[in-house]
Amino acid sequence: MSFGETPITVIGNLTGDPELKFTEGGAALAKFTIAATPRTYDKDSGQWKDGTATFFRCAAWRTLAEHIAESLSKGSRVVAFGRIRQHNWQTEQGENRSMLALEIDDIGASMRFTTIAVNAKRPAQSGPSSDDPWNTATPTGSGKPDAEPPF
Repeated sequence: MSFGETPITVIGNLTGDPELKFTEGGAALAKFTIAATPRTYDKDSGQWKDGTATFFRCAAWRTLAEHIAESLSKGSRVVAFGRIRQHNWQTEQGENRSMLALEIDDIGASMRFTTIAVNAKRPAQSGPSSDDPWNTATPTGSGKPDAEPPF
């Protein structure tokens, strides 16, 4: 994150399936909207009441964009972290327009009301790496298979 940017964390639900597109240069771009709705408990009625929803138009790039498109769908409850960006443009009639959007740096499924299964995607390796201090399949430091990493 650069100096002067506005970081924000949003918790809410996707209003639709993420749209995955690719730029002319081949970079993946996922666009989607998160609705964040505050809820308050009304003691008189004994029920939860929804407040006014705030809708955040979001964009994510590259591998994160692909993961979002593969993993999330309409209604998914998420915790998203990113930066507010302002976009300015002109209409065909020459009118100036602007909008705020959330550029996503990281996002995850909320586990408050559900459980999830995580599929970790890691680069394939042909075998244990000798320079990996967490690799306990090969001897480290003292030559013992269960020796602590050398740090």
